[in-house]
Amino acid sequence: MMPAVQIDRLSCVYRRTAIIADLSFAVPEGNFFIVIGPNGSGKTTLLKSMAGLLPAASGDILLRGRSLRQHRRKELARKLAYVAQNTGEDSPFTVRETVLMGRAPYLGVLGVEGRQDLELTNQAMHFTGIDHLADRRLDSLSGGERQRTHIARAFCQHPEIILLDEPTASLDLTHQIRIMELMADLKKRNHTTIVMVSHDINLAAMYADRLLLLVNGSRRACGAPAEVIDEKILENAYGCHVRVDVSPYGSWPRVNLIRE
Repeated sequence: MMPAVQIDRLSCVYRRTAIIADLSFAVPEGNFFIVIGPNGSGKTTLLKSMAGLLPAASGDILLRGRSLRQHRRKELARKLAYVAQNTGEDSPFTVRETVLMGRAPYLGVLGVEGRQDLELTNQAMHFTGIDHLADRRLDSLSGGERQRTHIARAFCQHPEIILLDEPTASLDLTHQIRIMELMADLKKRNHTTIVMVSHDINLAAMYADRLLLLVNGSRRACGAPAEVIDEKILENAYGCHVRVDVSPYGSWPRVNLIRE
């Protein structure tokens, strides 16, 4: 089966500094694929490149075998949704208005929403559990509520692929699990491919089908969580001592930090 996303020898440069260097990997269709790595390893740059927001210096990004560069903007928006880490706290729009923006790639020249667009907006809010917030402004919401609103907007796009940049950052444990469960449910219901950046290795190991460990813009490891979450691999990547065992609550690996 053709992968949903194929990264082929991708390199990205910012101010003459290589952020991503000759990177290659594939994201299988319908996977929950999570990118981990130390700060400054190029995770956000990679995701923005995959979203078409940052041009590649060399290499290519393929969506189901077709280059990202060959997609027109509206066509790309129908295939791919991107949720940034900083979603903006001072937005004057309501939750309903924000979620409805996800229908923009499907609207005509006049940009007028139809009954189906409104129904899909309601479905997206229901799926993410924010129905009761529909008329609230985004700047009045908590971090977790805003994050679910932007995920609802992405869901409303009906894309084949959703890219999320650290959606659980700065959220409490309850909201972290809610966000991860939403993504797992979306993958299961719609067979949506999820590509997510995360700094939380244990959370990533609980939910990911596959992990990519990025270090200094290069692939250090890629595979199932049990293959990537390895003591020597992590110690070399993060420069600290860890012990890896199996979670008593499931079959996924668990990382334990060791005090110096």
